[in-house]
Amino acid sequence: MTRDDALQIASSLGRMDATMAFRQGLALLDEDYAEELLPAAQQVAARFPGDARIHQLAGLVARTCGESGIALAEFAEAARLAPRDALIAHSHARAALEAGKPAARLFDIAARLAPQDGSVLVGRAAARVQEGDSARAMEELTAIVRQNPLWTDGHSSLAQLRGQLGTDPVAEMRTAITRNPRSPELNYLLANTLLSGRNFTAAEAALADAERQLPGQPWIALLKAHAVSEQGRISAADALFAALPPANGIDAVSLRARHLVRANRAGEAAQLLEPWIARDQDHLLWPYLSLAWRMEGDPRWEWLEGDRNLVGTYDIQDQVAAIPGLAEHLRSLHFASDEPLDQSVRGGTQTDGNLLLRDEEPIRALRALLLETVARHVAALPEPREGHPTLPAQRAPRRISGSWSVRLRDAGFHSDHVHSKGWFSSALYVALPEDMRGEQARAAHHGWLSLGECRDVVPELAPVYLVEPKVGRLALFPSTMWHGTRPFPAGERMTVAFDIAIPKQS
Repeated sequence: MTRDDALQIASSLGRMDATMAFRQGLALLDEDYAEELLPAAQQVAARFPGDARIHQLAGLVARTCGESGIALAEFAEAARLAPRDALIAHSHARAALEAGKPAARLFDIAARLAPQDGSVLVGRAAARVQEGDSARAMEELTAIVRQNPLWTDGHSSLAQLRGQLGTDPVAEMRTAITRNPRSPELNYLLANTLLSGRNFTAAEAALADAERQLPGQPWIALLKAHAVSEQGRISAADALFAALPPANGIDAVSLRARHLVRANRAGEAAQLLEPWIARDQDHLLWPYLSLAWRMEGDPRWEWLEGDRNLVGTYDIQDQVAAIPGLAEHLRSLHFASDEPLDQSVRGGTQTDGNLLLRDEEPIRALRALLLETVARHVAALPEPREGHPTLPAQRAPRRISGSWSVRLRDAGFHSDHVHSKGWFSSALYVALPEDMRGEQARAAHHGWLSLGECRDVVPELAPVYLVEPKVGRLALFPSTMWHGTRPFPAGERMTVAFDIAIPKQS
């Protein structure tokens, strides 16, 4: 289906009966044409005000477009019309949570209608946290995973929450494994969680335990090789990777390539990666191929990342300053006492959920400003390049796929990382320490954003670009590009960051 086809179907919804409009609307949504569908879906909802399905459709479409206020209103009406529909109840609760509104009571309703739906229970925990009741969220999740020790989604959510509240993130996971030592899912989750938190010694021990209970599982050997490599034990990791069968999936290829780059065997890494790159739909491999090409002096890295127009810095401080109470509002959303387990934050906290979906005046104004600036950046991009991950032919719609605020404290920084499922990533500086603005701090690059640098893997490779932080400055750069920040001595460095999703190519 093309965009023109989608527009034609959307324009005809108003002439259909409610059942057909619902079905055709869902078909368009499944084809990812939410923006083309939204005006028609709202019109059909007005035409059939008593049909819960139609309001549900309009809510789903609005939510996909990031229009949280519209989504919440439509799901609320659908829930009023169909109070016993579990899916609508869950959608209503989820829309309230994403909009930053009280949602725990709505999740309680959804849980009564679908008590075995794990996604409802995880959502209720997030709602409790948002409403300032993290202790209750942790107690409820703990009770549920103790009753259902094989519920991996619950364990994962609980680990994230425990870690951000400063307690042992994997304590309940370990208890569950004691009761179910031969569960591949639990053992994998424990090892992967420890690896995400860079607790490599504990991860190796967990993998050794898993190997005793589940001998011969290929994922155990792969993760063990990865854990050893991450600790810089190159020879030992070489032996472990050599004992593995040829990599047969994107994840395995990415871990092996990461090791080869770390071992300074960039030519081998490129040889491994290049045959897989056309299948790299989630862009896990491009960042490693970029490093390998640069290390080898291969001019193709210039084609990939060397065009300065891919990176933009926009000083929008006047517009940011015109948003009343933005910094104070952002600070109020930082509930955690510690950094998230699986993110790049070191020495700080990160907000939960998709920040720019919140239906609050400072956030609505900020979202509009950021999307306007993204549109300027996209309009100035080079022409499309066949096979290029950042320069596709279709460049709209521009959806925010994830967004958050980070508060780094004294000597805090971001480790170098990528956002593989994004198209463009960002950093907007909202608050900076006074002493970051002096000549000495500038010379030392205190708190600066580095692009194209991966110090954990190739510490000797210089960044491609360095961006000086300034209050009200927005940096935009390809999501496949390595990025991190330099530490700074003291104070608060608060940013808003977001990813723009890769547009549908049709």
